[in-house]
Amino acid sequence: MGTGSQLGLLCVVMHVPAEKLWKSVTSVSNAGAKKGRGKGAGRIRIRDLNRGQVIGVGKVNMLWPGLSAPVIRGRELLKQQRLPDDPERMEKLIKLRDSMTKFRRLKLSTIERGWSGTRMPGRSIGPPDPVADEEFTGFDTKVLQLRSLLIMKGTLGRTRNYQAMVVTGNGQGLAGFGLGRAKEAPAALRKAKNRAGKKLMHFDIYNGHTIFHDFFTAFGKTKIYVEKKNEGFGLSCHRAIKEICQAIGIKDLRAKVEGSHNLQHIVKAFFIGLLQQRTHQQLAEEKKLHLVEYKDENEYYPTVVASPSVVRTKDEIPKDETLDFIQYVMNDRVVLKKKKFPRFYETMPHYNIYLKKYERYRNHEKIRLNLKIENGEVKSFLNYKYPEENDVKET
Repeated sequence: MGTGSQLGLLCVVMHVPAEKLWKSVTSVSNAGAKKGRGKGAGRIRIRDLNRGQVIGVGKVNMLWPGLSAPVIRGRELLKQQRLPDDPERMEKLIKLRDSMTKFRRLKLSTIERGWSGTRMPGRSIGPPDPVADEEFTGFDTKVLQLRSLLIMKGTLGRTRNYQAMVVTGNGQGLAGFGLGRAKEAPAALRKAKNRAGKKLMHFDIYNGHTIFHDFFTAFGKTKIYVEKKNEGFGLSCHRAIKEICQAIGIKDLRAKVEGSHNLQHIVKAFFIGLLQQRTHQQLAEEKKLHLVEYKDENEYYPTVVASPSVVRTKDEIPKDETLDFIQYVMNDRVVLKKKKFPRFYETMPHYNIYLKKYERYRNHEKIRLNLKIENGEVKSFLNYKYPEENDVKET
């Protein structure tokens, strides 16, 4: 008995929603993203192909009773009929779909911008959330770092988390920083902001604009040398340190970072240094000596800033004790200063000829400027010796 075989076609109908179909077109797989593919996939917008479409109206403009028109109009029973065609219908639909796919960049004002365009680091996210009945009035939070972390888990595989680091302060000596981690960036920022609000620290500000003294601080491989500056100098430091100073209320300062530039280490090291600084009275009590200040505007006349309760005599001071104030507050650390090389033309023979030729005129510009400042005009020393000559010129 022979056996026969038959061939047939099997049609499988898959009921997949539009969201999954668009995701397969616009997204990138984990393997592709790891290799750097699809970097512009985030700009592709999902098109709503049903937008602009009307039920019962298609390429052929027909009147369908019960669908695009009522069945009965008054006493008249409507019948199916063809209406005049709309030649601009497809053009309108294409224009409407193209308007959905245009990628518009987020535009921010120059005041709201961060360190690099529209990215979060350097931007303000407002005060922390209120705790019970206490509100953080006058506080502002700045984002210092926002990065994505890929964590490998045994059950879920590679998962993506976001880590944020922020600093918050009221600009009057009260500030704190916090770290937050979550599945989404806004949640990580909110968590870090609220943690920073719960861990506030108070810092004394000297004369309302700077620190009390120079200091050296370190965290891990990061070293920071901080210098006290006069009023009006500004903040010459790392951008993260600048944001911290603005949150605290420090206006004049210079800081030099050596070693590792890990952002979290820089923030922690700077906060440790601010907490370890001492007031002038504390420094005087430590050394049991008078603390004296020299200023250029006072012609370097010594001014006693703080005096201890008990002052040591000259015989009580050991010979190997550090008496230099800068060396003492810096913990015997010295800032690395790079060697300054001469300009390329200073090593050439014609530069020496130039210096010899213009030696007699070398200070003339400075003298003319000082005379204009002091007298309002350029005057010779002979004007004071022979004042009658001026009277003759005026007449």
